[in-house]
Amino acid sequence: MIINKKKVFVLGLDSMPPELFFERWLDQLPNVKRLLSRSIYGDMKSTIPAITCPAWMSMMTSANPGRLGLYGFRNRISYDYEGLAFANSKIIPLDTVWDILSKIGKKVVVIGVPMTYPPRPVNGCMVTCFMTPDTSCEYTYPSGLKNEVERISGGYILDVDEFRSDNKDTILKEIYKMTEKRFKVTRHFIRSKDWDFFMMVEMGPDRIHHAFWKYFDKEHPKYVPGSKFHDAILDYYKYLDKEIGEVLHLLDNNTMFCIVSDHGSKRMMGGICINEWLIRNGYLKLIQYPSESTPFNKLMVDWGNTMVWGEGGYYGRIFMNVKGREPRGIITKHHYEHIRNELIKKLEDLRDENGNNIHTKVFKPEDIYSVCNGIPPDLIVYYGDLDWRSIGSVGTKSIWASENDTGPDDANHSQYGIFIMQNAYIQQGTRHSGVTIYDIAPTILNYMGVKIPDTMEGKVI
Repeated sequence: MIINKKKVFVLGLDSMPPELFFERWLDQLPNVKRLLSRSIYGDMKSTIPAITCPAWMSMMTSANPGRLGLYGFRNRISYDYEGLAFANSKIIPLDTVWDILSKIGKKVVVIGVPMTYPPRPVNGCMVTCFMTPDTSCEYTYPSGLKNEVERISGGYILDVDEFRSDNKDTILKEIYKMTEKRFKVTRHFIRSKDWDFFMMVEMGPDRIHHAFWKYFDKEHPKYVPGSKFHDAILDYYKYLDKEIGEVLHLLDNNTMFCIVSDHGSKRMMGGICINEWLIRNGYLKLIQYPSESTPFNKLMVDWGNTMVWGEGGYYGRIFMNVKGREPRGIITKHHYEHIRNELIKKLEDLRDENGNNIHTKVFKPEDIYSVCNGIPPDLIVYYGDLDWRSIGSVGTKSIWASENDTGPDDANHSQYGIFIMQNAYIQQGTRHSGVTIYDIAPTILNYMGVKIPDTMEGKVI
């Protein structure tokens, strides 16, 4: 019997935009440039919504967010008005690549992949993600692995605290420390663990984009000329390039090396106060308008006279108060589609303060997903095609906001991330188009000679 000894190493770089990584700064990233010269690579279309959760799980299950029942980090778990609940690994209904490989006896190592907390058993080892509350929790499988991780890293860092703040020096220092420790553990595991599949995701790119984009981008509305942070993102990319080179040095010719991102990043022009807009347009009624900016879940909503409310985030979510569905619903099922279409028309006609259409995109979940498990939003909104974020709080009496309501934030997510795939059979660099986030899982399994489940949506690259 011929045993397939091919291995796969996947390096995830959260939020990595092709415009910077493949173009603007490529000449200053020698290891990445050399890698591209013998890889298939290109832009990779993310999920809608283009956000960490559900994107990484969609990538590793090859299933759209509707099938996963994941429409963001927080999701409705009932039709009441109690707000949204945080997602975690327990609610993932489908097998990931590492689950499939574990079941057939392949050894896996998984480090930092979002939505892996709490850790679940694998045939190998797992270190969970930034969604872990802190390192006092059980964040490894097996649980005893935690001691090794802490020892090798000198104190593991799951995420950067308060990366949306003005403490830029501290944030920058913490991003480097976090990334250095994750790569240190990764290199140690590459050498010390028995593995067929290895995946590590680094959150540093996402954190540095959100905290430092305005310092290099002259077209950013808050561009800061001459700042000492002008090269913060570029210098971090150069550091990542060095780490990528060191990982490549440890891998043999049987190992396919992939770099992937869950989505890209772009400058954030500002925010749209979704609930202020709904109040102004007569869809949302409050018992009392707040005297200062107040999160939606702390507002006194007149549910008996409210048709629609919204959630903030890098994209907007619209929820409709439907009779017979929500406890105090007032939209009849007969009028549901009419009001939904009316909202789409008005939102897509949204204009900036100078009267220019900002090209908002609005999606009906059933139009973009094959099935809608769990409780989907009634509409998903990309303000200005993700140039603007959604702001859920109320109290400014303005639809437009220059500041994010959860702390300073320079960047939004963009629809296209990156993929790079290098193995012994690829002799020259080829930029490839048409790849989606759903194609990664079947490509990995195919390379390893493992049957691709019929449930997977993607195609082999």
